[in-house]
Amino acid sequence: MKILQEAYPGLMAIAITAVFDSPLGLSETPSEIFAMLDTQFESPIGKHEHTKTLVRDVLRQTGYKPTGRGKPASEYLIKAVSEERLGKINPCVDILNIVSLHCGFPISVVDLELVSDPLTIKPAPPETSFVFNASGQEIKLDGLVCLFDEAGPCANAVKDSQRTKTSATTTKTLSVFWGVQSLETQVNAGVAWYAELLRKVGAVVEQVPIALTDIS
Repeated sequence: MKILQEAYPGLMAIAITAVFDSPLGLSETPSEIFAMLDTQFESPIGKHEHTKTLVRDVLRQTGYKPTGRGKPASEYLIKAVSEERLGKINPCVDILNIVSLHCGFPISVVDLELVSDPLTIKPAPPETSFVFNASGQEIKLDGLVCLFDEAGPCANAVKDSQRTKTSATTTKTLSVFWGVQSLETQVNAGVAWYAELLRKVGAVVEQVPIALTDIS
């Protein structure tokens, strides 16, 4: 398995798969791990003071405007956690939220069995959108760098598609870490911690090669 990425200024995307020994709906995040979903928790990774700005700058490179309701998912986490609006969901999603909260980078996750090759990372063309929740709400994707499968865009740094979202029956996931090249140390630290926490809940984790290529 590999992902092809179109050259994109400033982006440092890293992808990993995780295979769980039971469906996510039958698993619960250990309390000692879920306790890390706290803005006061001292994580082993450092968030750069300009992470928020640098992530937004990268997403702007091909015309997308990462503001308002279209801001990176990592920005929503701080408010949601501060207001205690996030309860336990499942080990996969809870760990994603923990790492994204503390490193400041958005992370996507899709059900690996719901995506089909070829997998590519590239900006969405004009007039592109997808449904991102069960109620049918759509997000306009024009210019936003996304993960695509054979059927179209399925994930990005803002929202993930309802079509490929994880569910109670999911046992295999693909995550994309939307990092920035200028913060390589922080990106690598975040990915390493993400993998470590997934392994602590019994997942088998592997990094997926991402090959830069001209796929436009």
